[in-house]
Amino acid sequence: MMNKYECIFIIDPDLDEENTKALVEKFKNLLETSAQLENIDEWGKRKLAYEIADKNEGYYVLVDFSAQPDFPREFERILKITDGILKYMIIKK
Repeated sequence: MMNKYECIFIIDPDLDEENTKALVEKFKNLLETSAQLENIDEWGKRKLAYEIADKNEGYYVLVDFSAQPDFPREFERILKITDGILKYMIIKK
C-alpha cells in the first residue's frame, strides 16, 4: 500500500548554484525511481528561523511523494549522510 508523504529539506546556501541543482536533481531522481514523485517545489534561499551550523540562510526544497511504508526511512538515511543538507523533515500526510 502506498502512503503519501511530504518532505522539506534545506541545502547549505554556501554551495554554488551548480551543486545546489545537482543535489535537487539527485533527490528528484531517487524519488522517481524508488517512489512516486508528485510535486517538487524549490522555494529558493530564505532566512532560517534560527542558526543551523553557523548559517542564517538556506535553500529550501519541498517535495510531495507517494511510497511504500519502508521507503521514508531509507530516504531519511540518504538525506542524513549527504553533504550539503542542513536540515530535513519527512511527514506522512
